[in-house]
Amino acid sequence: MLQFLKVFKPIVSDFLSTILFIVFLEITQNVVLSTSVGIATGVIQFLWFRYRGQTIELMQYMSVALVIVLGAATIYTKNAHFMMLKPSIAGFAIACVMARPGWQNRYLPAPVKENLSRGFLVAWGYAWCVLYFALAMANLYFAEERSQQAWETFTAFVPTAAPFGLFFLQYVSMRAMVFRTIRGKMAAASPAE
Repeated sequence: MLQFLKVFKPIVSDFLSTILFIVFLEITQNVVLSTSVGIATGVIQFLWFRYRGQTIELMQYMSVALVIVLGAATIYTKNAHFMMLKPSIAGFAIACVMARPGWQNRYLPAPVKENLSRGFLVAWGYAWCVLYFALAMANLYFAEERSQQAWETFTAFVPTAAPFGLFFLQYVSMRAMVFRTIRGKMAAASPAE
C-alpha cells in the first residue's frame, strides 16, 4: 500500500496549486481567494524548484501557466460561464502535453521503466491523453448545453472519478506486467534442470 501511495507524490506536487484551489473553493466558496491561493502556490512552488536546481518538466510548466493565466482571467472577469469553461481549457491543454510520448516517465518508478516496453508505456500515456480530451469535451458539453446544476453535478464526480479509475487500471496492469517480466527473466536466467 505504501508503494501505491508513493506514486501519488509527484502527481500531487505537479497539481498542488489546483488541489489547493479546489479545497479553498469548497471551504470558502470565494472564487477570488481560492484563485489567489492557487496562483500563489503555483508561483512559490515553481520558484522553489528553480532555487533547488530541480529539472522542471513540461507538465509542471503547463500546470503553473494554467494556474496563472486561467486564475488571472477568473479574477479579472468574475464570469460564471468562464469558470464553467475553464476545466475544458485546462483539459485540452493537459491532453496536448500528454500527447507527447514519454510525458509520464517522471511519474514511473525504476522497476516499471526497466521491465516494460516503451510501446506499452507510450500507450498508457496516450490513454491519459484520450481521457483528458474526453473530459474536456464532456465539460464543454455540460457547460454549453446543460443547466448549471447539471454541470456542477458532473464536475463534482466525473473529473475526479475518471482519472482515479484509469490510474487504478494502469497501476494494476503495470504491476502485473512488471511481475510477469521479472518472473520471465528469472526463469530464463535459472539453469535448465
